[in-house]
Amino acid sequence: MDLVIKDLKVKYGNVEALHGINLRVEPREIVTILGANGAGKSTTLMAISGLVPACEGEILFNGMALHKMKPHQVVKTGVAQVPEGRRVFGTLTVAENLHLGAFTTRDAAKEIKTRDWIYELFPVLKERREQLAGTLSGGEQQMLAIGRALMADPKLLLLDEPSLGLAPLIIKRIFDTVRQINEAGVTVVLVEQNARAALKLAHRGYVLEVGNIVLEDQASTLLSNEDVQNAYLGGH
Repeated sequence: MDLVIKDLKVKYGNVEALHGINLRVEPREIVTILGANGAGKSTTLMAISGLVPACEGEILFNGMALHKMKPHQVVKTGVAQVPEGRRVFGTLTVAENLHLGAFTTRDAAKEIKTRDWIYELFPVLKERREQLAGTLSGGEQQMLAIGRALMADPKLLLLDEPSLGLAPLIIKRIFDTVRQINEAGVTVVLVEQNARAALKLAHRGYVLEVGNIVLEDQASTLLSNEDVQNAYLGGH
């Protein structure tokens, strides 16, 4: 189940946000996309999900042309996105939010099995399953957003800024869980401002600058790259 992006261009009106990027994610990899605000990181994820249209190029997942699909069709191919800013349904309970994530599943037993796995990954969600999502802390809402995406039983999980606004201890817990999710066989594409944490978690990384990929390498190599250190890791 590999993801291949070929010469992808995306426009917002007359402004081109992605200038023909090429990117590949192998099965069971964690790949991170780094870059400053406005570099095109979220746009890349939204293009994969079908939330913004590609004006040129291809997005292929396991040979399927995602760039020709509507967002709900993309989910059915095994791709789920955790959006920036969490966007849980605050007036619904934790359990109801998770159930909504399983809209592509017609198998009740499978849904229960997936939900139980999510409760194992995030025990606090099980404790708070009858609580309204809007009353959860930021970290708990992020866990719920990831759990809701996992309810679709994805092969590819897209994470957009999962550490945004969270305390360091919570970030570590969420990143540890992302590693567990990956070890369970889910491929992960991670967009993340916290470049150091992202590169420690990922296998490979891409650096995006104003809609162009300027660097691609093993995550460990990028961590020790002086340009990357100066631009994204606050120097040495």
